[in-house]
Amino acid sequence: MKNFFKALAGILLIILAIMTAGCKKSTAKQAGNKEPLEISRKTDHTWYYFTQDGFSQTDKPSDSPFAGALPYTEAVRISSANNAVNAGSDNANKAFALVNRLGVLCFDGTELSLAKDISVFAERTASNLVFVNDTPVFSVYKSTFFNGSIDSSQYKNDSASHLFLIQFDDTTRISYPLINCSNIGGSSDCEVTDFFWDGNTWFCCLKSFSDKEAKTSFSYIKFSPAAPLLSISPVSADNLITVRESTVKEFRDAMHVRDYSLAPERIRKMLRGFAGQIPFTLEVKSAGGASPRVYENSSAGTFEEELNAKAIISQSWSAVLFEDGTFYIEGALPGKHILRGGKTVAIRLPKLEKGYVYSDFVISGTTLYAAWEETDFYKIRRSGFLSVDLDSTLYSRIR
Repeated sequence: MKNFFKALAGILLIILAIMTAGCKKSTAKQAGNKEPLEISRKTDHTWYYFTQDGFSQTDKPSDSPFAGALPYTEAVRISSANNAVNAGSDNANKAFALVNRLGVLCFDGTELSLAKDISVFAERTASNLVFVNDTPVFSVYKSTFFNGSIDSSQYKNDSASHLFLIQFDDTTRISYPLINCSNIGGSSDCEVTDFFWDGNTWFCCLKSFSDKEAKTSFSYIKFSPAAPLLSISPVSADNLITVRESTVKEFRDAMHVRDYSLAPERIRKMLRGFAGQIPFTLEVKSAGGASPRVYENSSAGTFEEELNAKAIISQSWSAVLFEDGTFYIEGALPGKHILRGGKTVAIRLPKLEKGYVYSDFVISGTTLYAAWEETDFYKIRRSGFLSVDLDSTLYSRIR
């Protein structure tokens, strides 16, 4: 009997060890082949947090002023970001990020600035940053769930206020409306809540809320410009775009989350060390490109929690940032040699406290800018971004 209990205790210990290992959330660092470089020196990075009017420096995210939790559609946060292309031009280092409710954050190497625009961003949700001829274009809308201003009779009766597609002019630092909801057949209570642009056709989801019926309805359209998009305005759009009815299936097919095996080869090669061990969802963007594609990497039989990640493929480099702060990069930054002969380099960004995640990133020159957020389910408390000097953290340590 004594031996039986010893054997039973041994079995229980083994089961406990397996359960502990299986339930522990892995990070990209744990699954990688090489230990990432740690960003630890204070001189290598700077923290920023968003205010209601702009951004300021802080020692760390949790030291920034406390902010009340708001739905992600209403919170001041980086909602979308990407690099421009402009290889070999004066704008070779440019990158942009949408700061919800504030404006466009512009990155040019170590120089950063915020182009605020109350007329476009106030009381609207900004998202879906894409590039048309290397010019930033994005959408804005009002949430029928969380935005009380959508019920205003003045707003409902003013079709010109129902903005949809916006162009950001980096020279004038102004955001210009290109197409309004009314230009694509939207009613007075309609908002374009999402779109997907494949480089040719724009697929849109329109959401309407009827006061009389207290009912929310969705419709779908697709359109193609008959003239260069950047030359169109809400005044001329009716005659310069071809709008066709679409279906929920066609819209979902355009937005379809694909299997990770179909992701670009450069990305799969970079993540080869752990892609088979950890489940993750990856949004892949092309610098200066159309809407990003989303890929899902499933890991059968694992208890690991799925990680979220963003990737950018540029002409000379590609990079991936996981929400836990593990950053992978390959290639060469502007004016620099190819890192480690073309092999992947991993970096561990400063660890965030519980409840915080890294959400998006861009690289401008040799500076990495990574967005961070304090999350609470679908709400956001504090948010901001981190700048990292890749010249000192990468090129001074890796040959």
